[in-house]
Amino acid sequence: MKSKNKEIYLEEAVLDDFAKDFDLIELPLSEKAFQLVKTVIFCAVLLIAGRIFLLGIVKSTFYKNQAILNSSEQTTLAAERGIIFDKFNKPLVSNSSTLQLILKIVNFIKNPDEQEKTINAFKEILQFTPDNVTELFNKIKGIDLEKQNSVIVAEITSDQAKKIKNLNLNSLEIKEIFKRNYILGYIKPEIFSHLIGYTAFVDKTDLKKNSSLSFDELIGKSGIEAYYNEALKGENGVNIGYRNSSGEIFEKKHLSDPKPGENLYLTVDSEFQSYFYNCFKERLNILGRNVGVAIALNPQNGEILSLISIPSFNNNKISSESLINPLKPFFNRAISGEYSPGSTIKPLVAVAALKEKVIDPLKEILSIGFIEIPNPYNPSQPSRFLDWKPNGWVNIYSALARSSNVYFYEVGGGFENQKGLGINKLNEYWRKFGLGEKTGIDLPGENDGFLPYPTEKEKRTKTPWRIGDTYNVSIGQGDLLVTPIQLINYIALIANNGKNYEPHLNKEREVKELIDLSGLLPEIKEVQKGITDAVKQSYGTANTLNNLPFSVAAKTGTAQIESNAAINAIFVGYAPVENPQIALLILIENAKEGSINTLPIAKDVLMWYYQNRIKNNEL
Repeated sequence: MKSKNKEIYLEEAVLDDFAKDFDLIELPLSEKAFQLVKTVIFCAVLLIAGRIFLLGIVKSTFYKNQAILNSSEQTTLAAERGIIFDKFNKPLVSNSSTLQLILKIVNFIKNPDEQEKTINAFKEILQFTPDNVTELFNKIKGIDLEKQNSVIVAEITSDQAKKIKNLNLNSLEIKEIFKRNYILGYIKPEIFSHLIGYTAFVDKTDLKKNSSLSFDELIGKSGIEAYYNEALKGENGVNIGYRNSSGEIFEKKHLSDPKPGENLYLTVDSEFQSYFYNCFKERLNILGRNVGVAIALNPQNGEILSLISIPSFNNNKISSESLINPLKPFFNRAISGEYSPGSTIKPLVAVAALKEKVIDPLKEILSIGFIEIPNPYNPSQPSRFLDWKPNGWVNIYSALARSSNVYFYEVGGGFENQKGLGINKLNEYWRKFGLGEKTGIDLPGENDGFLPYPTEKEKRTKTPWRIGDTYNVSIGQGDLLVTPIQLINYIALIANNGKNYEPHLNKEREVKELIDLSGLLPEIKEVQKGITDAVKQSYGTANTLNNLPFSVAAKTGTAQIESNAAINAIFVGYAPVENPQIALLILIENAKEGSINTLPIAKDVLMWYYQNRIKNNEL
C-alpha cells in the first residue's frame, strides 16, 4: 500500500516538474467553460431526441411502408368508381373493365436481361416507337421509388395480354381496372363534360398538389369527378406477395377486397340539359358564334337544373387539338368566366336606389338619348354618356322594362338635381347581393369576379375615380365583373323575394341559405314589377316572350367589350312570376346584334320547361 502511494506521489511530482519546464500555470476552470460544456451536451441530447422522435413517430409510417416495400410486393385490386345519376336517377356515366400493363420498376432495373426482353415486348407487342420508350423512361425517372414501385405502361387488349403472359416476365404485370364511360343513350359527352368532368391518371401537377398520390392512381380531373373524387373513387383492395432474401416471391396473401365508390345523385335534369345544349349550340351556329354560357337553377332551393359552357370537349377522349384550342374548351365559363353584366345589373341598382330613398318608384327622369357633364380638361367638349336610344320620360318600372341607361346613370351617380347612390353605396349593395365572392357551388375553379373601387383604381391605373366611372358601373359597364353563376344567383334572389341559396349540384347536399334580404322586400317587389313589364309591355326589351303560356320576368343586357369593338349579349329571367320554379341565364360572347340574340333561345327553353316539367307537375 505504501509503495503504491509513493508511486502516485512520484507521478504527480514528475508531472509538476514537467509543467514547470513549460512555465505552465495551473488555473481553475471558469464558470463559463462549465456552461459551455453543459450547452453542448444539452444540444447533443436534444438533437438525438429529435432524431428519435422524427424516425420513430413522425416518419414511422413512411419507414414501415418502406420496409414492407422492400420485403414484399403489393398489388392493388381496382375499386369500381361510384356512378353519377341525374335528378330522375338516370345514370350519366358507366364503368367498364379494361386491362392495364404495369411495369414493376425494381424487377426491371435489377435484371439487365429482363430489361432487354421487356423493351422488345413493348416494341413488338405494343408497337412502341423509340420515342414511346424514351417517354416511359422519363416517367420512371420522375417516380419516387420510396413511395411507388410500379408504373402504368399502357391500356392493352386481351390478345396483347395473352402474348405478354406467354413471355413470363417478372417485370410486367397485367391488371384489370375500371374505365369511365361518358356516352349513354342520347347523351353526347360534350353536353355534360363541364358538369361531370373527366378522370385520368395522376400526373406531376397532381403530385405537387398532393404528395400522397401515385402515378398509377385514377382521379377526377375536373367537374363533379374532381370535386367529389374522395367519395366517388372508393377504396382499392390489396394482394401482397412476400419476398425472400433473393427477392423472389415465396408467399402470396389476400389482404382486402376493393370497396366501390359512393354513388352520386345530381340536381341536374339530363333531358333538359340535352335540349338546352342542343338548342343553344344550334342558335350559336346560326349566328356564326362559338362561345357562350347557359345556366338554369331553381330559385327556391339553389338546385342547378342545367349548366352549359360552349365550346365543350369530349371527356371520353381528351385530344391534343382541344388542349391547344385558343377558345379554351376546358375552361368552364359558367363558374370561372368573368364578364361585364351590362344592363342585367340594373335591377340591383334599382333596389338600392329605392332603399336609400334616392328615388321613388313613380318619379320620372327624361332620357333624350344621353346626358352630358362638364369636361374639366376641355370645357368646349363635355363628356357625353349615351342611352341606347331616347326613352323619353321613364319611372322605375319603365326604366327597367325599356332598359334606360340615362335613368340609371342618374340614380347611380347623380345628375344636376337628381341625387345618386355613389360608388360607396353601389359597392355596399353589390356585396349584399353576393357579387365579388364565390357562391360556393360544388365545382372546382370558381372565380370571385371583381368589384371596382376608387382607391383600387387609383393604385392600379394612377388615375382618380371620376363620376363617369360611377355612371359606367351603374349600367354594368366599366371595371365591374361578375361570373355567370353569381349573376343568375342574384336574379334568383330577386325572384325568391330576397332570399337565395347556395347553388349546388349534389342532390343530397344540405340546402344552405346564403343571403336573406327579406328586409328589402318592399323594394324588391317594385323591381319585380319592372322586370315583369320588360316582358308584358309592348315596349319591353323582352316582349317577344309575352306569348308564352306562363308569366315571365326578364332583363336583357348588352355589354361592350374589347374597347367597344364587340358586345356580349345577356339574358336573365325567371318563371312563373307568381311562383318561380326556374331562373335562367344565357350569355353569348361577341354577339352580332346584342341581347336580341338571346331571346329566341330563352323562349324555346322556357317553353320546353313549361310543357315538360311545370305543366306536367314533374317537379
